[in-house]
Amino acid sequence: MKKALVFVFAAALATSAFAQGNSNVDLNNGNGHARVNNEAGGAASTGNLTYHAGGTVLRNAHVVMIFWGSFPSGYTTNMQNFRNQFGTTPEFNTITQYTGIDDATGLTGAIALTNLAGSSSLDYFDTSTPPTNVTDTIVQSEVKKVIAAQGVTDYSAIYEVFIPSGSYSSDGSSTSCGGPNLQYCAYHYHYVDGLGKNVKYSIEPWAGCSGCQAFGNTSLDQEHFVCHETREAVTDSLGLAWYDRRGNEADDKCAWSPAPFIGTGGFGYQYEWSNANGGCIKTR
Repeated sequence: MKKALVFVFAAALATSAFAQGNSNVDLNNGNGHARVNNEAGGAASTGNLTYHAGGTVLRNAHVVMIFWGSFPSGYTTNMQNFRNQFGTTPEFNTITQYTGIDDATGLTGAIALTNLAGSSSLDYFDTSTPPTNVTDTIVQSEVKKVIAAQGVTDYSAIYEVFIPSGSYSSDGSSTSCGGPNLQYCAYHYHYVDGLGKNVKYSIEPWAGCSGCQAFGNTSLDQEHFVCHETREAVTDSLGLAWYDRRGNEADDKCAWSPAPFIGTGGFGYQYEWSNANGGCIKTR
């Protein structure tokens, strides 16, 4: 299942921001899994998340950042700084209440506070210019290219691909900021490599349009999308683990409403669904 930040109007925001979401992919594949809604709602849906047997999580996650193209001064360092502290914050601790089979090791247990920068040495700066229209196939190709260049795959990682303002992401007829059919802000997904293992990734398009802004600051807005996609890839790495009866993942249920906020370290975050609290919370 592809997890994207799709646009659903969020009336609670002062700006006409759209909700983060995912392209609609039907997961009812005959294996008893419900159809997961890849679109994030404009407000929290009712009902707790349910763990679906056999679904996988990332219990000790990493984030590998791939910066493809040219970015403003300080932008890439800011994204790395956010990642470097996020995994041990109270905002990340909101998801340690969830358990499951680890997609990398096959072991079962709770999601842990973790140094997301565990693979920071694998961060990659691709100075080539990405195409204007970056399709999902192209995103996967970029991740594969980087992994081949480094000679190692981190199966506990989410490979997060950042593209600059001159490019946009597309998924079918839907696009991110800068595209002709603005429908989402970012998404996460996975592919199966030659060893039959799952490589998790996300696309983080430039958050420069009004539909993807909560703070009016590109770095803060991008951080809040990294927050959303990272936590979803951790709690529902293949789209078959933690989601509610409507198919909403934990971050989908709290996308845009309550409004994203500035939290630990002065970075941008969004609320997270907590089964323990039965609602959206900032920290735990």
